[in-house]
Amino acid sequence: MDTTKTPAPNAAEADTTPVALEKTETPQDAAAETEAKTDADLDAAADADLDDEAFAEDPADEEQPGHVGSAAFAIASAGLSVVALSGSWVAGIVSERASIAARLELSQAADANAQIAAQFVDPWHTTAMVNGVFSALALIIATFVLALPAFSTPERTLPTWVRSVSWAGIGLGALGVLLFVLMYFDLLLAIPKAAA
Repeated sequence: MDTTKTPAPNAAEADTTPVALEKTETPQDAAAETEAKTDADLDAAADADLDDEAFAEDPADEEQPGHVGSAAFAIASAGLSVVALSGSWVAGIVSERASIAARLELSQAADANAQIAAQFVDPWHTTAMVNGVFSALALIIATFVLALPAFSTPERTLPTWVRSVSWAGIGLGALGVLLFVLMYFDLLLAIPKAAA
């Protein structure tokens, strides 16, 4: 019995030519490869942008002015004003030196009024002068702090507490200068006089 089958008369003849798989590429495969490369390039560019943004400085931080110097000068002016009103060791040392110098220049035959002037009045005037210098310095520094924004950018304003401390320095400094004038020229307290 013959077991070989004969092809059906209506069946299409099969193509028996070998196909080179390496050379045939469908357009879908090429498009998928191009899309994969494009996605990889986009991911790399996004990572680079994120790195640049992470290391870039915030422009708002650059524009924000620092007030450390103004605050330091405001506190220094208020401190100098308080020192001028309460007295300092500098004023004490200068006063003692003036007293010693006046006593050395005093003669043995000097009257009581000359001795009072040498021992007390000259040291008082010296103390008033030193405290007046401290007060004037505090007044100048506080005025400089308050006037500084006028000479810089119009958007720059000092914090409220810095302005408050500066105004306190101006007030106390002005009071110290006034007391210096009154004490140095003996307008506040009269010089004691010895009985004739």
